[in-house]
Amino acid sequence: MTIAEINAHHDKINAQLQEAKALIEQIEAHARKNKAQSEIEKLNDLKTKRQAIEKKWQKHLKTVGEAALALKVKSDVEAELAKLKGTLEEVSAQVQSQAQAS
Repeated sequence: MTIAEINAHHDKINAQLQEAKALIEQIEAHARKNKAQSEIEKLNDLKTKRQAIEKKWQKHLKTVGEAALALKVKSDVEAELAKLKGTLEEVSAQVQSQAQAS
């Protein structure tokens, strides 16, 4: 893995983290508007998970020096982001269906 590839990957992960944060904020605003307390609680849990992923990512960014470690971090973080995104999509669908039912 070249330096350029590592930097591109860093940019990709940072963009995914920001996208997750923005989506959480959007869903949270919608859930608060509809007073959907169970979804708000789920979102608080998702915020904590996103923050943990970001903290892990930032920690590894400081220590990444070898390609093998970078690949390990890449796969771990991508897997966690995929899970987070899937859960966010589920919560978003729930909030939207509740809004339509109201």
